Amino acid sequence: MTWSKSAAIDLGTIGPKDKRGKRFGHFGEGAALLWPQGSIYNEHCLSVGAGTLVGPNVCLTAGMAPGQQMVTNPVVSIGERCIIGRGSHIIGHWSITLGDDIQTGPYVYITDQNHVYVDPDEPIGRQWPVEAAVSIGSGSWLGANVVILPGTTIGKHCVVAAGAVVRGNIPDHCVVAGVPARIVRRYSPDAGWYGVDHESPST
Repeated sequence: MTWSKSAAIDLGTIGPKDKRGKRFGHFGEGAALLWPQGSIYNEHCLSVGAGTLVGPNVCLTAGMAPGQQMVTNPVVSIGERCIIGRGSHIIGHWSITLGDDIQTGPYVYITDQNHVYVDPDEPIGRQWPVEAAVSIGSGSWLGANVVILPGTTIGKHCVVAAGAVVRGNIPDHCVVAGVPARIVRRYSPDAGWYGVDHESPST
């Protein structure tokens, strides 16, 4: 890495004491948004916990446009000691909550809003979107290119396999995979890890 590139990364990284970092509703000690950042706006509705690292080109937003008035605060809350992979998008409109010690691979997409398909004659993009809160439990891992849809609750210490599309409720200590995501392994104190056939999250 050249000196100029290293310097640009250092100067472009956002920390809790930087002017940009102070716009956040909460920006914990030791947290950082690495350079170059993706779209970041309505920072006052965003919370980043201590020690969390947000990778390059990550989009982290509340609402659809800068200056939008939000009805909840925080809209997006990321816990402590998380790692958000490069190129990921966390797009909140109502409530997205990530616990502590969560890691994601690159290009993960998490949203709490989606368009409906009520009127078959109206373009889907014009139909009024609906929100449903998203929660991801502490200690979980989301692989590359995972999509988390509105209304999803993922328990603690779960693994979401790369490329999975998740909607519904995932209990603690599960491995999910596929499109749509299905529970493929679970853990219990009595049985340890065991495989699960054809069990899908509740919707």
